[in-house]
Amino acid sequence: MSEVDLKPILESLFFVTHTPLKLEALREIFPEWSEEEILSGVRRLQEEYREESRGIELVEVAGGYQFRTKPSCAPWISRLKKAKPVKLSQSALETLAIIAYQQPVIRAKIEEIRGVDSGWVLRTLLEKGLIKILGRKEIPGRPLVYGTTQAFLELFHLKSLDDLPTLKEIQPPASSEGPSKEEPSIQNEGGN
Repeated sequence: MSEVDLKPILESLFFVTHTPLKLEALREIFPEWSEEEILSGVRRLQEEYREESRGIELVEVAGGYQFRTKPSCAPWISRLKKAKPVKLSQSALETLAIIAYQQPVIRAKIEEIRGVDSGWVLRTLLEKGLIKILGRKEIPGRPLVYGTTQAFLELFHLKSLDDLPTLKEIQPPASSEGPSKEEPSIQNEGGN
């Protein structure tokens, strides 16, 4: 469809949506354009919004595309919104990491890894929309199975779960000595 420029139409869609638009959704919206033409329009927009004079950019996140403010504008945006960033306790971060890497996972497995009860942490993560119940596992007791959500990907700026760092990337180098005086050992204080 050469008489209509796809780029401004895409720009308006990305502007009005609150969640990332996936390529599949764009193909449904634009059956008259090929996937290559749609992706070309997206790339043209991404290039245009990379300019330093722009306060927003079009990013690929959570399997789709979404306008996001540039990180350099964060101090002024926080003044406007006066919103508190999402704060997660150490136990919530531990639980979320276990779910992200082990999903689909049941509560018993999470608690086996953490060594403590995780019920209230799971409820908190469910309330924040970072995890969801995927169903029930077909074992005795039919426990709930947990996995991460689209909101998890968005919060951590991930395109997909494949973007999670590998264990090699996040593990500190092994040392033959015990913890140094500068690096205190991490101890479980018995809390969640």
